[in-house]
Amino acid sequence: MDEGAAAAKPGGETITVVLADDHEIVREGIRLVLEAEDDIQVVAETADSEEAARRTGGHKPSVLVLDLNMPGPDSLEMIPTILEASPGTAIVVLTMQKEPAFARRALQSGAKGFVIKHSAAAELVGAVRAVARGETYINPELGARIAAEPADEGPPDELTPREVEVLGLLALGYMNPEIADQLVLSVRTVETHRANIQRKTSLSGRAELIAYALEHGLVER
Repeated sequence: MDEGAAAAKPGGETITVVLADDHEIVREGIRLVLEAEDDIQVVAETADSEEAARRTGGHKPSVLVLDLNMPGPDSLEMIPTILEASPGTAIVVLTMQKEPAFARRALQSGAKGFVIKHSAAAELVGAVRAVARGETYINPELGARIAAEPADEGPPDELTPREVEVLGLLALGYMNPEIADQLVLSVRTVETHRANIQRKTSLSGRAELIAYALEHGLVER
């Protein structure tokens, strides 16, 4: 059994959790997984980053499970604000992003855990327990990549995780409405992300964006 999944918080205390993810079905699944454990209790849920800060500040949970891509300000940029509101809360980032740069940035911002959404449910449970004990948890496969790759690599041109996602789909040939469907966003939000990408990269046309995404390894050739 995974060591993190085997041991509860010292003293047998209940680990309280706030869930922050903008997909209701995902939140429901996470809640069911966590509350199946006797020592974990979900005390609040939210679907945007600003509300995550408010809920965390109000509930002072043991752990905040935080999705990277939500409405509101960039989730990673909100981490210091969240920790200021509730210094005793440990943050586990739960995301589809597999790039070491995002894990590094999350940890540098103050997160204590980084779990990939396709991971087994037991891994999230283990991560929640580990950070509640004061430890750091990183998805093992991603941790190996972090150790093997240069530490100075990061998202190019300060692109956010959502902008990287949008750019990757653009490079795969998706149009704005299709990207909106894929990411469960409004078309206007996708257009805003695309405008931000173009501003940050100083690129305009789709061909230039595709070449950029390929050059920086943001999409498979």
